[in-house]
Amino acid sequence: MPKVVILGGGVAGLSAAHELLERGFEVEVYESKTIAGGKARSIPVKGSGTDGRPDLPGEHGFRFFPSFYKHLPDTMKRIPYKNPKTGVFNSNGVYGNLVQATRLGLYQFGQTPLITLAGFPRTLSDWALIFRDLIFPPVKFSLSDLTFFATRIFQILTSCEERRTDDYDKLSWWHYIDAENRSKTYQDFFANGLTRSLAAAQGQLASTKTIGTIFIQLFLDLLRPATTSDLLLNGPTNDVWIEPWVSYLTDSNLHAKPVKYWLNSPLKAINCKGQKIYSVTVEIEGKPSEVRGDYYLFAVPVEAMANYITKDLTDIDPSLASIIELKQYVRWMNGIQFFLKEDVPMVRGHVAYVDSPWAVTSISQHQFWANVDLSKYGDGKVRGIISADISDWFTLGLNGKEARNCTREEIKDDVWKQMKLSINVNGREILKDSNLHSWSLDPDITCHDTELSNGEPLLVNYVCTWGIRPKANTQVSNMFLASDYVQTFTDIACMEAANEAARRAVNSILSVSSVSQPNCQIWDLHEPSIFKLWHLNDYRRWKKGLPWNGRIFG
Repeated sequence: MPKVVILGGGVAGLSAAHELLERGFEVEVYESKTIAGGKARSIPVKGSGTDGRPDLPGEHGFRFFPSFYKHLPDTMKRIPYKNPKTGVFNSNGVYGNLVQATRLGLYQFGQTPLITLAGFPRTLSDWALIFRDLIFPPVKFSLSDLTFFATRIFQILTSCEERRTDDYDKLSWWHYIDAENRSKTYQDFFANGLTRSLAAAQGQLASTKTIGTIFIQLFLDLLRPATTSDLLLNGPTNDVWIEPWVSYLTDSNLHAKPVKYWLNSPLKAINCKGQKIYSVTVEIEGKPSEVRGDYYLFAVPVEAMANYITKDLTDIDPSLASIIELKQYVRWMNGIQFFLKEDVPMVRGHVAYVDSPWAVTSISQHQFWANVDLSKYGDGKVRGIISADISDWFTLGLNGKEARNCTREEIKDDVWKQMKLSINVNGREILKDSNLHSWSLDPDITCHDTELSNGEPLLVNYVCTWGIRPKANTQVSNMFLASDYVQTFTDIACMEAANEAARRAVNSILSVSSVSQPNCQIWDLHEPSIFKLWHLNDYRRWKKGLPWNGRIFG
């Protein structure tokens, strides 16, 4: 069988390895980090474990699985998982390790938070919460703002795909929803809060095609009674997902030719000969090694991949130069964990700090980790974890400095302060300095000569960038791309896009190989079929160069 060399062992690389293994290919994966999983990996707090206990569980950022994800859940259901306590296998594989978040908290400095549902109401208390928010809304939106925003969303819903791709990708979200001429509350929630928390983007720069499409998916999730719209893992990511995945793929008892997975093995060079890749140079155990295969699948982030695009490659496929161009469209979105002496459950779901200058979002983690005894980690004194993401590193914080210009200690202090100003309201002190045991900032944030750098930034879909994002297949006959910057239905940089891109790359390999196996399934984003009449009419108008009119006919 043909051999596929995969560079990058995160969600995209593992997804591709999984699909290729099931189709009989010989697969080797080379991951640059010492821990499997890429951006999705757990990051134990080095040196925190004492007296034989493992290090405290850190994360690159908290995981989030909305119900519009289709590709990733399909893969997760095919990863066997044996419950370590009962010894029984989950019927749904590692997908069975996902639990439901029921609430969403929108917090502002010094104000009563808006606590709303994270899905369709199912219980009496859910309905009571809806009526309470309707009758006594903690956040006051004007009817004019709400009506206008609703019309903007309706326009996206009823626009054809061609208009979204051609027209809306050229419009910033800020411009599209007319944020400049709306209230500060409108700007905070719909323009800035939504884009910064969702994709580490700025409303003034983010593509309406991407932000609008994903917002619609999240909104529709809330209206589907049969779905679970906000799922989270029930333990540290590597414990309940990544490590079982790697173990399954590399298990020689289960597979005649298991995947070979190499850690701490970064890509160094791509070597071409003629119209194809001859080999790749990978550093293995500190020494450069030449690795050869029939096909090469690159599942590394765009900012890393850009460093390997040489003239040899662009001579064969000039479009690969767009990867170098895409490198400039990355932002920072990284996690910080606060370890607590006593647990603070707060909201059973995600919290968005709307006034936070650094676009902080968080989860009180341990309430979802029912079977994880935190006293068995670290020094045995931790009882709770608040896992937070910082999505804006380029705006002045409460300390008057951009996060990227702060020390790691200053970042911790300001994020903690931003959360306290939002949570400790109405005379209640929920977050207490005395309850803070320790903290851990993503080790990808490093300091060199007093300046911070980020080892793993995130691609952001700026205006006019859809067209320069590559497809999974290239004109280099044995080179394929699988990462969240590849053109996918999912569009936004996330784990689902990485999995979809991997499937597209595997399908491209199948199309040029002699292997006769079925293609990986690809799902488009679902929108109610009732809107197809609008889409057809809008497509006719778009072809004639006419603007959207929101009608079914004419």
